[in-house]
Amino acid sequence: AANVAYEIKTGKAKIEELQASIGEAASEISVLQAKIEETAASVATNDADLKAATEIRTQEHADFAAEEKELTEVVDTLTRAIGLLEREAKKGGAAMLQQTAQAGGIVQALRAMVEASVLGARDADKLTALVQQAQEQ
Repeated sequence: AANVAYEIKTGKAKIEELQASIGEAASEISVLQAKIEETAASVATNDADLKAATEIRTQEHADFAAEEKELTEVVDTLTRAIGLLEREAKKGGAAMLQQTAQAGGIVQALRAMVEASVLGARDADKLTALVQQAQEQ
């Protein structure tokens, strides 16, 4: 009987000990669930930020590519115009200078060169717009 009473007492102590362990584990589960929810929210925020940054970067890249294309075309047009002007100057520099002076300015000189089929209309339009823009500034 003493042995049974001892085992009951020991069993009750073990039950209390296990219930305390269960309580601690339940508390730890709650803390860890809160951390999981925080981390999930942080991941969602980071994903949204990444998506927004990617969209901005994509738009900036498209803007850069368009600007680069336009500037490359302007440089190409200017390079061709310089080549044509140098070639014409070598052919008859005085005649070209006289034509420019008679034309009354660079814009008119470009038009005269287009009419003389020295410069393409597309290139002349670009150069004219560039010269007018520079004159406005």
